[in-house]
This record gives sequence, structure tokens and C-alpha cells, in this order.
Amino acid sequence: MAQSFWDAAASLISVTEGHPFLVSMVKGTLKPENFKYYTIQDSLYLSDFADCLKLLGDKMAGLNDEHSISLHRFAVAAEEDEKTLHRNFFKRTHAPHGLAVLLPCFWVYMHVGKCMLKLRDDLGDSVERPPEFDAWIDMYAGDDFESMVKDYIAIVDDATIGADAETRKRMEEHFIMSCKLEHLFWDQASDLMRWPEFG
Repeated sequence: MAQSFWDAAASLISVTEGHPFLVSMVKGTLKPENFKYYTIQDSLYLSDFADCLKLLGDKMAGLNDEHSISLHRFAVAAEEDEKTLHRNFFKRTHAPHGLAVLLPCFWVYMHVGKCMLKLRDDLGDSVERPPEFDAWIDMYAGDDFESMVKDYIAIVDDATIGADAETRKRMEEHFIMSCKLEHLFWDQASDLMRWPEFG
């Protein structure tokens, strides 16, 4: 089930909890240009993420119409809700593999959102942050996002029922790679990474 993927990536997720980009956002020391870089990159990413969710929803149609509807709803949320947050401040893939690939974008964001919320609560009023930072924390630590994440986890769990050991192994590998990419995404924003100049 999905929990086994999370457990396999636990050490990476633990490191991500304390990522300097996320912690500096809570502490109010993140430079505005780093947050701007991140939100631009994330906005671009979310368009493709929503397309992947739609594709998975299409592939689930007829197999599990309830999951298909949920995946399309998640796509709308990625396009509208998450991209609105930013604006305001496959060759045929085996569906279980695709579900595992996208799972960290839901689960890791909820998890670090809750970690950052706890850190913010621990810091109390001693720190001033731009309102955009608090809006980010509130969204990903919020009940609405958690409800969506739990629904997505349930879809992944259903997809693993009856899956053979090789499929589950590949799903775990995809999940861990996506966790690494999520972590590297914050590295890029911390460093304001640019494409190298060639020639």
C-alpha cells in the first residue's frame, strides 16, 4: 500500500522537513526573489502535473469511475486552487506507476506544510513573514488539502491491491525518485538555479 512507499522514503522526507528553503520561509528570512523563482517554476510544473492527473483519470475511466472522477477533480484543483495561490501573492503509462509518480507532490507537500505550520506555531509572534509565506503554509497544512491527499492515497492503495511484487517495487522506486525531485525543486529555488550558458 502507499504507506510502504512513504516508509521507504522516510529518511529523504525527514531531510526535506528541514530544507533551508522551507525553514527560511517560516522564519521570514527567505529572500523574495527566491520565493518568486519558486512560484514561477511551480506554476509551470502544476500545468503538467494537472495534465498527468487528467491522463490518469482518463485511464481509470471504466476501471473505477469514482477514482476517475476524483483524479479529474484533483487536476482542476491543481490548475485552479494551487495556481491561484501563486497568482494571488506519457507514452501510455501503467496507471499504478503514474499514480505513484504523482503521490509525493500531494503527500510531501502536505507533510512539510504541517511541519512548517508547527515550526511557525513554535516561533509564535517572534518572526515577521510576508503574507505569501503564511498563505503557502496555510494552504498545504490545511484541512482541504489534507482531505484531497487522503483521497489520492486511497486511490494509490486501491491501485496496489492485486498488483504483483514487481509492480509494487517499481511504484516504490517512482515514489522515491519523485521525493528526490521535490527536494531538489526547493534546492533550485534556494540557489536561483539558471540554465548554464553554452557556447
